[in-house]
Amino acid sequence: MFPIRDHNPSGRTPFVTYALIIANVGIFLSYFPLMQNDQEIMRFYFDYALIPALVSEGQGFSGFLTSMFLHGGWMHLIGNMLFLFIFGDNMEDEMGHFVFLLFYLAAGLGAAYIHYISAPLSQVPTVGASGAIAGVMGGYLLLFPKAKVDILIIIVIIFRILPIPAWIMLGLWFAMQIFGGFGTAADEGGVAYWAHVGGFVIGLGLTVPLWLRLGGPSYWNQTEGHPPHPEATYRLSRSNIPHTGPRSNVPRIRRK
Repeated sequence: MFPIRDHNPSGRTPFVTYALIIANVGIFLSYFPLMQNDQEIMRFYFDYALIPALVSEGQGFSGFLTSMFLHGGWMHLIGNMLFLFIFGDNMEDEMGHFVFLLFYLAAGLGAAYIHYISAPLSQVPTVGASGAIAGVMGGYLLLFPKAKVDILIIIVIIFRILPIPAWIMLGLWFAMQIFGGFGTAADEGGVAYWAHVGGFVIGLGLTVPLWLRLGGPSYWNQTEGHPPHPEATYRLSRSNIPHTGPRSNVPRIRRK
């Protein structure tokens, strides 16, 4: 199950969302050649990723911020940027450009801190923007619970695009992060589930003042949870999107 777009057009150009996507892609391209050498890429991650054990020793605090703009591979980057592209424009539209940027950074820093306290002795470098993007998703859930999101469902060789309410898609995603967090050792490589959970909750909480300013429960009553403007419509058709190949042998890191 993978979201590919929503039916919630924004009313103005999301300059910050686009800038964040460009920054993430540009930074990834700048160090991508290092990924051909395990020692070089791990040295790079040592300097710029979030390593909880270093923080516990009083070092590496800059990793809370810099890790938000690093990724562990193409699929990691593309997946995160797709989620930011789908949900970021509407949050930026409602918050305004500068406030949205502060919101994004605050959610990312909070998510990184939650990950740190979940495994303060972990020596595994943590990289990825999805803690901040989880915050965007949490805010989106509060403001537009019934906005339609098209998800791509893949069952072996069957591909289907299905529009579902945002609260179902985001609720399932959040539940999967919680189950993943309890089912995975916090000091192992892989997905930083608790960063996702923390970012989502922090983003939802930071959006509450905006939601209350819009009217709170009465805002939901007026819109019935839908976006307060006509939804975009798409012609849904069968998809022949190819699957990705086997995972490459890359150094162990934790992705968020």
